[in-house]
Amino acid sequence: MTTTNPIQVSNVDKAAQGYEQPPQLSVVIPVHNEQDNVALLAERLTIVLVGYGRAYEIIFVDDGSTDRTYDRLKQLHLSDAHIHVVRFTRNYGQTPALAAGFDFARGNVVVAMDGDLQFHPEDLPNVVDKLDTDDGYDIVSGWRDRSNDPGARSIPSRVANQMIMAVSGVTMRDFGSTFKAYRRDMLDHLKLYGELHRFIPALASRYGARMIEVPVQWSPRHSGSSHYGLSRTWRVFLDMIAVKYLLSFSAKPLRLFGSLGMFCLGLGFLSGLLTLAMKLPFLGGYNITGNPLLILTALLMITGAQFITNGLLAEMLTRTYYEGGAVKRIYTVREVLD
Repeated sequence: MTTTNPIQVSNVDKAAQGYEQPPQLSVVIPVHNEQDNVALLAERLTIVLVGYGRAYEIIFVDDGSTDRTYDRLKQLHLSDAHIHVVRFTRNYGQTPALAAGFDFARGNVVVAMDGDLQFHPEDLPNVVDKLDTDDGYDIVSGWRDRSNDPGARSIPSRVANQMIMAVSGVTMRDFGSTFKAYRRDMLDHLKLYGELHRFIPALASRYGARMIEVPVQWSPRHSGSSHYGLSRTWRVFLDMIAVKYLLSFSAKPLRLFGSLGMFCLGLGFLSGLLTLAMKLPFLGGYNITGNPLLILTALLMITGAQFITNGLLAEMLTRTYYEGGAVKRIYTVREVLD
């Protein structure tokens, strides 16, 4: 009689053979040094999910914690089969942690939330239920009313939200909220890199995603210190440039670089004509070799040619990206408790 090594049986095979019921709902929680929060979060979340009545799983992604977070998560996993843990080899950041959680999630609906208990697990049913309406939403985002926050924190957040709306064309009041519910098929289209987690609604708009915001409760973190500060503002600005490029020119980069190149070439041509015209006696009879406009003309012409050349190279890289089938992960997993 042939025996099968259970370790080699995939999740799909397990479901087919009756090992377990596939979850309908997956909750992904990235954590980093949250040793005092994970147990309480798991307890409150479990109470909510059990009462919600859907088959579920909770996936904690340990993003290279240096405290006892992983030990606490391991205890939670041993005491509750619904809790799974993905452990990174080092700290990669929130975007790779979310990407890993999305990759390991098996539910048709995936909910992401922070591990610091600033979001209330009790709001989860209201967020998920909005996906089940006849309006056909693909993403439901929890909206935090932060009007009572100190100006030092709320003003940069409001400015960032307004700028992201202007760049992406997506109307949303709280792009920074991690508390979101996604349809599985929409997540299959999203590829997260860098620190683009706060731009997920903008990236999803490329695929025609329908989105809505739902008010949720928000409170100061339960324990520990925040991993974010005002220093991230300039990084958000740089990420917005990347998102604008991805939304408008990722499939046609020559239009961007070519337009800049033609603009520089046009200015260079006009500057060259002016340089030649200034040699005429009635315009001063200036010597071309001593005219600084000659240097400006050469600079603009060279810059224009470089922009166009870069556009052609970007077109080739774009074709390679879209036609190549390789999928590269942006994180490294040390251990999985599943």
